[in-house]
Formats: sequence, structure tokens, C-alpha cells
Amino acid sequence: MNIPPFLKKFNVNVGALNPFRKEAGFVALDIGSSSVKMVEAVGEKTGYRLVNMGILPLPRTAVQNNMIADKDVVVKTIQNLIQANGVKATRVISAVPGRAVIIKKIQLPAQGEDALVANVEFEANNVIPESLENVNLDYQVLNYVDDGSKMDVLLVAVKKEIINSYTQVIQEAGLAPAIMDVDYFALENMYETSYEVKPEEGVGLVHIGARYTSINVLKGGISSFTGDLPVGGEAFTENLAEALSISYDQAETFKVTGLLEGKQDADLKSLVQPTCETLAEEIARTLSLYGAMASDEGINCMYLSGGGARIVGLAPILSERLGVPVELAEPFRGFSVSRNIDKDYMAEASLVLAVGAGLAIRRPGDK
Repeated sequence: MNIPPFLKKFNVNVGALNPFRKEAGFVALDIGSSSVKMVEAVGEKTGYRLVNMGILPLPRTAVQNNMIADKDVVVKTIQNLIQANGVKATRVISAVPGRAVIIKKIQLPAQGEDALVANVEFEANNVIPESLENVNLDYQVLNYVDDGSKMDVLLVAVKKEIINSYTQVIQEAGLAPAIMDVDYFALENMYETSYEVKPEEGVGLVHIGARYTSINVLKGGISSFTGDLPVGGEAFTENLAEALSISYDQAETFKVTGLLEGKQDADLKSLVQPTCETLAEEIARTLSLYGAMASDEGINCMYLSGGGARIVGLAPILSERLGVPVELAEPFRGFSVSRNIDKDYMAEASLVLAVGAGLAIRRPGDK
């Protein structure tokens, strides 16, 4: 199988495409551990227009250990999501989870593209803890340093079996995988599209998924640190279920809506506070580790996304713990919106669709 490259700005060998061409030929699918998220956007002269969006849940067993575990269920969910929303596009932009990806930074003497390709492979043999035969390898030149005499290069590698796991369900759903990205970089794309990138500003992007929380620190719009924590929205649900002796589904509903039949005295904010504090402490510890290793300053602000971002009290606790402003991200603030989009649904679902928003603007041939 010929798997397309997956790094953020890597050229895909399928012919040059104008990123602002009025062609609704691509749809983004973010296949997560609890749901499949779909975002469709088209490029226009003034930017990107959101034309479609949707979410369908997955069983908790569908995605395990960064791979598709129940292929049939995921295929059917993708098909139902595409059909229910009337999506005509067949070319898919998707992503593998960052925690499944090996990311290394190297520094090389400034050189031309031909020499760089050979030297990147040579260096990758030294820093990638996998046989290069078993991975898809990509790279991106981040910037030039020392008066242009050296270049910082980001190496990204992912096992072929992981990429195949995602591309196979896309193909079996009757679609064509065009780009496989990394969720870290998709969030970076989302931020760059929706917010002003300031050269000296450090920005933390924290995406709280069902099982994992990903952290991406940007410096001047360039990713300088990525990491994952093995805690997400499910931890809040499980802790609520245990504290109140209720079912998982009841706890999930209570977490999302604040409503719980038969337990009118239950104070959601107080009940989730210990888990909020634990997550905030883990994020702070991870960033502190990064800060100790970095030579420049830390973050100036943080944006939260993912289904767990709205958990009551989390943003204030995190802001107090880190000493920086923490806000909920607005993944579609940089998009114009088609009339058919339900604005209330978009407001409710946008945080969950943050990765999809970043994927939706990817096109083969991006520079």
C-alpha cells in the first residue's frame, strides 16, 4: 500500500493543488478513542469556509493502544457519519495520535534538498529507536540558526502498522486516504488559522480527549514541545461514578449536563475538583520539566480543547496553578461559516472538533 506522507507541511506526490481552489473534494476525519469527528471545509480567496461537521460515538473498545481494534465498527461509523451529513467528498485527511509518533529534533549544517534527504535518513538511524524499514519517516525544516549556517530539523516517524490501521478503515468505508497528519500538528494548524501568531509568544495548546491529554507548546508558531498524559475525560466520569455509586452512563451525563436524577444535592463542581487539580498538577509538572530543559521563557497563555475542556472549574484551576491565562479555544473563529451549519451545534461541538478543524485545511502540496 502506498501510504501518503503525514507531516504537517510535507509535499504529497499527487499533483500540485491550489489550496484556495473552490473544490469540496476533501473531508477531515478525526478517529479518536471515543468518537469519529468529521469536518469539511473549502478554500476561498478570503480563507476557509466551514461547510459540514458531525460527530458519532464509538464503543470504548473500538480503538485500543493507538490502533483500530474493532475495524468493522469503525468502518460502519465512518460510513454512517458521511451519509448522515450528505458528504460528497471522498478524499480523506486524517491523523494518527501524537503519542504513537516518534518526534526528534536535530540540527544540521545548512544544505540543499538533495543532500538533506540523504542526511536526514542517516541521522534518523541514530535517533529513531526503530528500524527505518518498519516506519514511515518524514521531516520538516523548522528554521535557520547561527546566521543561516545551520538548520533545525524536525524528524517524525510512525510505525507502518499504525498508519495502516487508520488508512484501512478509511478505505473500507469507501473513501480514499489523501493525507495522514499527526494530531499535534493539526492543533497547531487550527491555532495558526484562528489566532494571531506572535513571534516571541509561548502558547500552550492542551487537548483533553477521552483517555489522553495532549500538550503542544508553540514558540512563535513553531512547535517546541509535545507530550501526552494518560488521563482524560473518562477519568472524570469514572471518579464521578465511584463517588456517587452511579453507572458510567449516568456519570457521563452528569459531567456533561450537570443533571443527575435522584441526587439533587450532588455538587458537580466540588465533585470534579480533585480530578481537575490532579490533571492541572500533571500538566504543570510536564511543562515544568519542559521549562527546565528549555533555554528560553515558558508559555504566556494556554488554550484548551477537546471534550474535557468544558469540565466545570478546570480552566480556572489550571490558570491558577500555571499563573497564566487559560481560555477555551475557538477552533472555527478563523473560518467563515456556511448557512447550513447549525450555529448552536457548532458552539456546542467546536471544542471536540479542534483536531478536525486543523485537518480540514490541509491539502496535498501544502508549503
